[in-house]
Amino acid sequence: MPPKKTAKKKTTKKHSRSVVQRKNTTIPISVFANVMKQIDAAAEKLHIDKSIMDFIKVPRRSTMMNLPVRMDDGSFKMFQAFRVQHSIARGPAKGGIRFHPNVSLDEVQALASWMTWKSAVVNIPFGGGKGGVVCDPTKMSEGELERTMRRYTADMIDLFGPDDDVPAPDVGTGPKTMAWFMDTYSMRENRSIPGVVTGKPINLGGSLGRNEATGRGVMLTTRSAAKHLGLDLATATASVQGFGNVGSISARLLHELGVKFTHVADVTGSITNSKGIDIPKLIKYVEKNKTVLGFPGTKECKPQDVLYAKVDILVPAALENQITEKNAGKVRARIIAEGANGPVTPEADVILAKNNIFVIPDILCNAGGVTVSYFEWVQNRIGYYWTEEEVNQRLEQKMDLAFEDVLKASKDNKTTMRIAAFIVAITRVVDVVKLRGIYS
Repeated sequence: MPPKKTAKKKTTKKHSRSVVQRKNTTIPISVFANVMKQIDAAAEKLHIDKSIMDFIKVPRRSTMMNLPVRMDDGSFKMFQAFRVQHSIARGPAKGGIRFHPNVSLDEVQALASWMTWKSAVVNIPFGGGKGGVVCDPTKMSEGELERTMRRYTADMIDLFGPDDDVPAPDVGTGPKTMAWFMDTYSMRENRSIPGVVTGKPINLGGSLGRNEATGRGVMLTTRSAAKHLGLDLATATASVQGFGNVGSISARLLHELGVKFTHVADVTGSITNSKGIDIPKLIKYVEKNKTVLGFPGTKECKPQDVLYAKVDILVPAALENQITEKNAGKVRARIIAEGANGPVTPEADVILAKNNIFVIPDILCNAGGVTVSYFEWVQNRIGYYWTEEEVNQRLEQKMDLAFEDVLKASKDNKTTMRIAAFIVAITRVVDVVKLRGIYS
C-alpha cells in the first residue's frame, strides 16, 4: 500500500526564505542580468580582452528537462528541471540543487555564475554549477521527493561525476536528498561513489562542520570587517532577515561574540526587542513552533524594519533582490553581511557606497558553504576524515585569507568590496583560461 500523503506546514528550519515573498510569479528583477552588471563593472577595472570576457561570462551548458514523477496517488506529474554548468575552467562544476516553485532558468544561471566566482574568491579548485526543480517540497510526501530526486539524477546523470559536476543541497533539499542522489548515481556505476555529491549525511561520507559552514563563513567575514572598521563586536548591534540555516547559525555565532540582535525576521513575520533577542533560545523556539512570531520578550514589527533598523550589522540571509535602488537609502546599518545570494542589486550598491555602508559581498561572505563542500569532496577522495575542529580551523584560514585578498584589491583599485571580490575572482579564472588555452 502506498504511503499516505500528509500535509506539511511551512518551515524555515531547513533553509532561509525572504520576508518579501515571491508568489507564483517570476522574479521581477533578473538576477542573471545583475550578475552580468557586476562582472562588467569589475572587468572595466581589469581591461581584459573582450573575447576572453565573453567566454567566461556565459554558462558553458544549460540543460532543461521535464521529469515524469509518480505521485502517491498513482498519477504522474511533470516537473520542469534545470542544471547549469557555468564554468569548469578551474575544476568540476560545483553548486546545489534547489526544489522550489519559483525556480527558473534565469535564477539557476545566475546562481551557477555566482558559484564560479565564489569558488575563485576563496581559491578552491571548482567551477560553478547549479540545478533546480520547479516543485513545492512543502506539499510533497517524502516518497514523492525521493522519486523526484532520483529521476532528476537518472535523467541528467551524464552531467555529473566527482571530476565533472558535484552538486550539493540548496533551498528545499538537504542531506537526505543528497543521499538519494549519491545512491542513484552509485547504483548506475555499480560502486559507491561518495565524492559525486556533497552535503551528505555524516555516515555516508559527509563532512563534520558542513551544516554550520555557510553561517560560520558569514560570522568570520563579519569579524574581519569589524576589525577593519574598528568596530567592537562585544558592543555591536545587528538584525537578520531570514532565519533558516544560514541566518540562524550566523546570528548564533555572532551572538556568541557579544553581538546584540534587535530585529529578526523569517518567512512568517518579524520581531524586535531593543534590549536584545536571545538567539539560542529563539532557535529552539523556532524548531518547535516553526515561526519567530510570539517569541517571549519580543513584539511583532514590520518586515521592512529589519532592513532599516539602526544597527551596526545587517545580515540579509533570505532571497535575492531585497535591497534595491528604491529602499537602499533607508538602510542604516554600518556593515551588510550578505548571507543570501544577491540580496543587493547593482543599483543599490551605488547608493550604499555613497552612504559609506561596508558591504561584504555574497561571493565572499557566504562562501563558507562551498569551502567546506570542497573539504568534504577532498575527504571523500582520499578516504580520510577530519575532526570538526580541524574543518573549522581550515575554514577560518580560508575565509580570513580570502577577506584579506579582497580588501587589498579594494584598496589597490579604490573600489567597493563587491567589485574587488569580482576582480580577484575574474583574475583567477582568466589566468587559468589563458594557461589552458581555448580548444577549437
